[in-house]
Amino acid sequence: MTHRTVGHAQTSAQGGPLADCPDSALVPPDDEQQCPVDITLAALSGRWTPLVIREFLRRGQATYSELSAALPPLSDKVLSDRLAQLTRAGVIERHRIPGWPPRVHYVLTRQGRALEPVVRSMWEWGTAERDARS
Repeated sequence: MTHRTVGHAQTSAQGGPLADCPDSALVPPDDEQQCPVDITLAALSGRWTPLVIREFLRRGQATYSELSAALPPLSDKVLSDRLAQLTRAGVIERHRIPGWPPRVHYVLTRQGRALEPVVRSMWEWGTAERDARS
């Protein structure tokens, strides 16, 4: 009889929810992300990023000021960095509104809306943990 020890990955033959993820994708060469979990984590990386996404899922679009007011206190640099990161990841789009003063609003993309089940699962897990502690 054999047993799994700590550090041994579950293989496709053993089944499980991540069985279709090839072992070669788990350790990406030269920062090339192939594992779907790794790709998702890259889009969600950074403190406050999931909360920024949560606000876009609630609103669909928002200005910088609206986001700043809705989120916990964080620096302008951090919020600007998160918006730029999410724009690069294709989660949101940045739209400049002509006029003076110039205004910018951000819109959730179809790819960003696809993150709703991920954020909903985070919400549900966090709710269960919070309730278990009280």
